[in-house]
Amino acid sequence: MSISELIAGIPLFDGLPQKQLDEVADIAVDRPFPKGQAVFSEGEEASGFFVVISGQVKIFKLSSEGKEQILHFVSAGESFGEVPMFAGGRFPANAETIQKSRLFFFPRTVFLRLIKKDPSLAMNMLADLSKRLRRFTRMVEELSLKEVPSRLAAYLLYLSGRASGSGELELSITKGQLASLLGTIPETISRILAKMSSQDIIHVKGRKISILNRKKLEELSAGEKLAE
Repeated sequence: MSISELIAGIPLFDGLPQKQLDEVADIAVDRPFPKGQAVFSEGEEASGFFVVISGQVKIFKLSSEGKEQILHFVSAGESFGEVPMFAGGRFPANAETIQKSRLFFFPRTVFLRLIKKDPSLAMNMLADLSKRLRRFTRMVEELSLKEVPSRLAAYLLYLSGRASGSGELELSITKGQLASLLGTIPETISRILAKMSSQDIIHVKGRKISILNRKKLEELSAGEKLAE
């Protein structure tokens, strides 16, 4: 598949005419990354932004003691690093691959030149960034106001939604990474998953999870307590 065809399937560039897709493809820098490699570090100058073509990237912060707090994961078809790139600032967090990944890098100067030439490209990006902002707002609310079972239920429903509402999903991250994302510890995640399984809300087999009782999972996500 050509770079132009790959770009056409990315939500950020959805609906662009072929001429624009070709122009975007012309400035894309194709970068392979092995698992565990840094993409950029907090404080580094934002010289452009990235789109994940395959693999997965974690965005995280490090405390002064070296403790890692995962902010979110970026999967195939998603972009990251655009906001500081537009502002001409520095990256506010770290990015690292958690799988062997293929990324497209778009240099800031050249990309901004394209936007000035055709502002419709900026409108696409604003729409995509707005959707992401709403998602992050919900995530902050869940992390600050909800108990861990509710956070986990909400995350499983989010994954299900990304799988077109399917009741079958697969965790692409470890329990340790999931725990960091949800602000808890791996043992707590394991205990809650086991409890949900025993109550026939979900079925867990390795990293594969089947949602057996979506209504109950939605109630947990809304704040209902998990039965003891």
